[in-house]
Amino acid sequence: MGVALRPAASMFAPVRGQPVAIDHDPDVGLANTASSPQRLKILHILRAPVGGLFRHVLDLARGQADRGHQIGLIVDSTTGGTHADAVLAQLAPSLTFGVERVAMARHPSLRDFTALRAVARRIAKLAPDVLHGHGAKGAALARLAPRSAGAIRVYTPHGGSLVYAPGSMTSGLYLTLERLLNWRTDLFLFESDYIAQQFCTRIGAPHGLVHIVRNGLRGSDFSPIASHADATDIIFVGELRVLKGVDVLLRSLAAFKKSGRPLTATIAGEGPDRDEFAALTRALGLDGQVRFVGYRAAREAFAMGRILIVPSRAESLPYIVLEAAAAQMPVIATRVGGIGEIFGPEATQLVPPDDVSALARAISAALADPDRLRKVTQALNARVGREFTVDAMVEQGLAAYREALAKQKSRQCT
Repeated sequence: MGVALRPAASMFAPVRGQPVAIDHDPDVGLANTASSPQRLKILHILRAPVGGLFRHVLDLARGQADRGHQIGLIVDSTTGGTHADAVLAQLAPSLTFGVERVAMARHPSLRDFTALRAVARRIAKLAPDVLHGHGAKGAALARLAPRSAGAIRVYTPHGGSLVYAPGSMTSGLYLTLERLLNWRTDLFLFESDYIAQQFCTRIGAPHGLVHIVRNGLRGSDFSPIASHADATDIIFVGELRVLKGVDVLLRSLAAFKKSGRPLTATIAGEGPDRDEFAALTRALGLDGQVRFVGYRAAREAFAMGRILIVPSRAESLPYIVLEAAAAQMPVIATRVGGIGEIFGPEATQLVPPDDVSALARAISAALADPDRLRKVTQALNARVGREFTVDAMVEQGLAAYREALAKQKSRQCT
């Protein structure tokens, strides 16, 4: 089933496992005063404060706050570690409604009822105009909780339930929930054309308004990165789980070693499958060639390698590709999700997912023709600089909010 898609106008120390609110002037604007269209009250809800989704929400919240809107966040308290704690503590004072940490399970759980009650209490206190849920869990809570009169519920998938392999029990459960919650969604802000079409194919026509608002970067992201003296041939940056294809990368490296041309690699990130990947590294005899360095910020990690490999089996519109392009870091990526939308005319360079031989050939070709790799990197840098900016992301999102709010208001008048 298809749907017409169009860009939007103008395109602390938390206690883990317990709700903890971090407020800055928490009662500002709460005494029976309606928000004006110029100053919206916006509550963002997300689960794990990690990865591209977290970066997106941080940039969105900062941009909206800088434009005078009253912003609050509700975030899982059990993930993210000290890095997330520090980032949220730094952000909280700039948000009118601060940050609240609430325990949220990754998969459906009885704990969801506790999280939902906490979200409902926060909504009742703040009476936000916009409930913006990010990812499967954050959006489920945003759409299940009661809302104040005239408010809208907004959903940005960030991949989420739409990238689970079809046919699995997990996929079936999440897609059923998506179909039920479709009817409680006033605005869909899809971050890529790919995810919008996935929704149409796997869920059906979106019930609410639809806009494509792509992830964007700050100007500071566009300074080039110089590799360290001990940089490895290859760098992977991201969450360590099977979906990201780290095992495919490791098997490609094993193929290079078998051919007599061993390559070195850095694996930067943490995740639920780290031990599995470390065991595979040992089993393939790659201990001396592959180093696991844990979490690193993207630009820090880029300096630790010479070519970024993104071997994902599924993606939406990954920030890591945008950040690498901005930093003039060469990228070899799979043809999944919205990565082709980032590459544009250079999308012919992408490789099929879950294909060890294809990835090895792409790496070999890049090493054999550095001039061609440099030209592709420069073209990608220019494209991202033109089309993927934070300012565009924030302005397009706000325009979409206002359109949905106006539609909601018109419903109340009829």
